[in-house]
Amino acid sequence: MTGKERILTALSLQEPDRVPLYIHAINEAPIIGIGRHLREGLPDSKALYEMDASETVALLDTLFLIHEAFEIDGFTAFEIGHETVLDERHVRDDWGVLYERSPYGLPVASGHPLKAPDDLSRYHPPRPRREHLLMHDLARDRFKGHKALFWMMRGAFVRSWRLAGMENLMIQMFDCPSFVHALARMVTNFNLEMLDLLTDAGVDVLIVEDDIADKQFPLIAPDQFRTFVEPYNRELVDKAHAAGLKVVRHSDGNLWPLLDSLFDAGYDGLNPLEPQAGMDLKKVKAHCGDRICLIGNIDCIELLPSGTPVQVEAAVRQAIEDAARGGGYILSDSNSLHPGVKPENCIAMFEAAKKYGRYPGAGR
Repeated sequence: MTGKERILTALSLQEPDRVPLYIHAINEAPIIGIGRHLREGLPDSKALYEMDASETVALLDTLFLIHEAFEIDGFTAFEIGHETVLDERHVRDDWGVLYERSPYGLPVASGHPLKAPDDLSRYHPPRPRREHLLMHDLARDRFKGHKALFWMMRGAFVRSWRLAGMENLMIQMFDCPSFVHALARMVTNFNLEMLDLLTDAGVDVLIVEDDIADKQFPLIAPDQFRTFVEPYNRELVDKAHAAGLKVVRHSDGNLWPLLDSLFDAGYDGLNPLEPQAGMDLKKVKAHCGDRICLIGNIDCIELLPSGTPVQVEAAVRQAIEDAARGGGYILSDSNSLHPGVKPENCIAMFEAAKKYGRYPGAGR
């Protein structure tokens, strides 16, 4: 099987020839750290915005090489070119949200353009732009149909709170629910239009990335989730399915109070299944493994940063034992390959997936 076939088979809750292997997200430092096991001449570890053009090209080529050399079955792309640099510390995206750069991962939203209903009358949302799909296009041309192409799309909750501010959005759910619905509607209209571009570009899997929980419980009550968030994201699911795409729901944290609502929305996959947030893989498999493909759960908080390759191998083997039987499991880490992970442990995860992941009797 190709990686694409493997991923799509697992997302259809069937057994491929082996458990698929996937990277949801990876930062610059682990790309360089893992890449040094494959090639020479890589730049020192630093943030992408600190790299010159040649270093950026080398970084992206190394990311592709990692997917090829370790037989990663799917590749995740996202928008690039949609931000304006304001100074060394700040950027603004095309929605008008201000971000503070961080050397440790994603920039942090710190300036919000839509704080009150009156702001909507003076606001003009962006339109999706085909050139922002460049990362996907490069991956499509590089992998030539052999790997599943994922696209990471911000969902109704994350994009809305970035526009309005997290605390403000939650207050407005009580004080002015029509404002919250207006934000979600605007975000969803953009996403639906973007989905047309993605379908034409050849995306295989849509990721609705909409973090809604911390390690203890969801950030909003289940009733609010069903009112203000999931009806809008479900429009993406329905349209993507109509176009022949698979859809994965991404959210960190403890999702137990929301799981049944997520099933009802029709997602094909769920990630990243954080073990520290109570998302025990064996329990989740028993609860819903016949209804949705499970993706992730290899601990990136303690194990991949501080463990040993032997411990990583044991964790991969256990995850496969807990979740792979009958299909519907894709092996990945429990959030992202962030700057704190050890490259050797990431490689151990990749290699263990192939070592232990073949299904009994698979001869393809």
